[in-house]
Amino acid sequence: MIWVTRHLRVVKERVLADLDLPAHEYDTLHALAGRGGRAAPSELAADLAVAPASITARVDTLLRREFVRRTPSTTDRRRVDVALTDAGRAAWRAAMEVQGDEEHRLLGALTPNERRHLSDLLRRVLLVAERPADAPTAD
Repeated sequence: MIWVTRHLRVVKERVLADLDLPAHEYDTLHALAGRGGRAAPSELAADLAVAPASITARVDTLLRREFVRRTPSTTDRRRVDVALTDAGRAAWRAAMEVQGDEEHRLLGALTPNERRHLSDLLRRVLLVAERPADAPTAD
């Protein structure tokens, strides 16, 4: 499992380098896409577990690259949201596509039934990983 994780990390790093997209910019675009393409900077900071000042710097960089734009909030006149532009969505999708293709290539070694079984097993492991170490087990 460690080898697969490392391999996918190397693929991601290569893809981002090819796209001239630093990892922190990609992560910000990914978080924004995960919120439907629009979010408050405070929401992005929480999603990425970074300080609000860090998000401001990231957004400023993405603005210069025309990957995002600032836009008035539709729910709060005092707030300014960050929205993906077509160029930002295209950059994010390009990175996701190559990573997804590699995941599909690796999982192509398994039958559909084996992939379902692997998914079920990994889901169980993830549930344990997300639970505090001192939490009682369901067994």
